[in-house]
Amino acid sequence: MKKDQKLREMILSNDVRFLMEAHNGLSAKIAEEAGFEGIWASGLSISAQLGVRDNNEASWTQVLEVVEFMSDATTVPILLDGDTGYGNFNNMRRLVRKLEQRDVAGVCIEDKLFPKTNSFIRGTAQPLADTDEFCGKIKAGKDAQTSDNFNIVARVEAFIAGWGLKEALRRAELYRQAGADAILIHSALKNPSEILEFKKEWADRHPVVIVPTKYYTTPTEVFREYKFSIVIWANHLMRTAVTAMQNTARQIYQDQNLLAVEENIASVSEVFRLQGETELAEAEKRYLPTSHTSASAIILAASRGKELGELTDNIPKAMIPIRNKPLLAHIIENYREVNIKQLCVVRGYRKEQVNIPAIDYADNDDYETTGEVYSLFQAKEKLKGNVIVSYGDVLFKKHILYELSDNPGDFVIVVDYQWEKKAELNRPMDFVQCSEPKSNVSFYNTVSLKSIGVDKSKMQVHGEWTGILKLSAKGSEIFKKLLEDQFAKNAVEFKNFKLPDILRSLLSSGQNIEVQYIAGDWLDVDLLDDVLAGSGF
Repeated sequence: MKKDQKLREMILSNDVRFLMEAHNGLSAKIAEEAGFEGIWASGLSISAQLGVRDNNEASWTQVLEVVEFMSDATTVPILLDGDTGYGNFNNMRRLVRKLEQRDVAGVCIEDKLFPKTNSFIRGTAQPLADTDEFCGKIKAGKDAQTSDNFNIVARVEAFIAGWGLKEALRRAELYRQAGADAILIHSALKNPSEILEFKKEWADRHPVVIVPTKYYTTPTEVFREYKFSIVIWANHLMRTAVTAMQNTARQIYQDQNLLAVEENIASVSEVFRLQGETELAEAEKRYLPTSHTSASAIILAASRGKELGELTDNIPKAMIPIRNKPLLAHIIENYREVNIKQLCVVRGYRKEQVNIPAIDYADNDDYETTGEVYSLFQAKEKLKGNVIVSYGDVLFKKHILYELSDNPGDFVIVVDYQWEKKAELNRPMDFVQCSEPKSNVSFYNTVSLKSIGVDKSKMQVHGEWTGILKLSAKGSEIFKKLLEDQFAKNAVEFKNFKLPDILRSLLSSGQNIEVQYIAGDWLDVDLLDDVLAGSGF
């Protein structure tokens, strides 16, 4: 069913139906996800979010642009609050055509003069339109529509202007005869007496729409009893947003930090979800060209990070905030910026907290008793083509990925030759001995790994492995088979393996592991000091 058909069905329903106000694409999507089967594109709210008054200060084309985004973001029908139709009958004809082109289901116009003033501001001082002129506008709109189901709702402002029941009934009947698909009867009273009196006299000769903004304490059962067609909640998402933004802005200004607000507002990942980031990622897989150098990535983020104490009581280490967003989000952002967008994150501790959209997930539910190799094993089906494997607690500059992606080696590890400059040298480190120290390496030299381990007394140390490993398509096949063979050989021992153990196995089997030297530009987040250092990374 098309959107205008859905709205027509709502208007003609035997039970009361509801429209929720929205004022942009995001709020429209939120309204639909909440369950509302239709949306009221409020003139007041659209004007407010544009920062102007509800006095036709926003042009009709500006309103139309906002509504187009709302229509594109949703599948439910939209009824536009079209004020007075933005001019005379000719403007009305063009408005209807433009709304239909944007799949907007209908428009509501009110019988006041252009430029209008909001009904709750000096209502009794507002002049009403001539009924002949307004009926002509309704007829012009109906003649202009190309779909039989496009809806024009005529809004009667007689009560607002203080003209009483008789005039409200007279105008409503004229608008019905002119072709309006429904009548919206409006009131500024804090009780529904005018509305109910109108509906009683009007009976059921035509659908009636109401906006109980002022008489909001009236039970909905009363509206059902009087057989109103549609109830519009007319401005409540906008007003909610205003309150929330005022409170958040005031709090951040007062505190000069985000600690009091971050846990009480939508996550960035939720915003990405509402924006449809997942669909874009899937579309990129279908439509973007790939080359032999394109790569995917597997990020190992299953651990809790007990060394961080209370900081990881409720979230895994990979999700601790660094510069106002999760550590993992920084890592993913770097991958995406170098066009590595096929990403898989291996989760474990508090896995429900690892919810960044538009990526794949694998889970290591035995994270407490297993090592990082077992985590990687859970994502072994992702070991195909060019793959970069990295830890979920290691920050790095994106230039490292650029250089790594261009390296044709089957196995390449990133090694920091300035390891001695690290502030904390008493923590566990993966020391490496290479075929050449950095000081002997020219631009064209290929450096190979000779050994890797945590005891630097047993080797000539040339650097520290950063936890970043790149596999070619051939390397991925070999690596995956090695994991499967090791698991089949001794599953219990395998569960405790670390990645350096697998690197040593590759060396033992005669594979060459190349080394890409770097000078810093990475941060292993293990301790609270590292979290603090991340703010300046």
